[in-house]
Amino acid sequence: MIMADDVAMTDAGLCDGSIDWLTPENAHVYEGAFSMLCCAVNGAEPVSGVFAIRLFPASFPDSYIALLTDTPGGGTTEVGIIQYLEEFPVEEQALVRSSLARHYHEQVISRVHKVECRNGLLFFDVDTQRGREQFVMRWEYDRAQEYGANGKLLLDVEENRFLITDLAALPAVDKRRFTRHIYW
Repeated sequence: MIMADDVAMTDAGLCDGSIDWLTPENAHVYEGAFSMLCCAVNGAEPVSGVFAIRLFPASFPDSYIALLTDTPGGGTTEVGIIQYLEEFPVEEQALVRSSLARHYHEQVISRVHKVECRNGLLFFDVDTQRGREQFVMRWEYDRAQEYGANGKLLLDVEENRFLITDLAALPAVDKRRFTRHIYW
């Protein structure tokens, strides 16, 4: 087993040489016609209609991002993988993040006003980037997942995603409200 940047990779996995790693030196991400994301790799013909997905969305939200494109047969093909998005120029980072935002519809929680537990359900009243919202989550271990170093990803009863990027950044009273019910 090979260890690379805290991600365990086997010889049959990411380190087998079959991955096209995208770096600022070999790839250029830009906005093409009709605001479509495009990517040119090693001076080859640019690929249009590119979209981004996270390979490790909870553990490494800004690393290991696959750029994919649809194929005529209805499948997808991989353009390559960006290991560290922050290495790319700011404009290209913004384009990739915009693509990710279209794919991942999570709401980022900035305040926790109230959490109540009733009948095995948690009822949340929170502030997100869209304003004040309420949602319901089953009070089960798999509904609150680790996100990065100190965050939580919450899945409500309709599989909507609510994200606290850093629990320590919440006001102390909000953190107490949250950890009273989600302590794992």
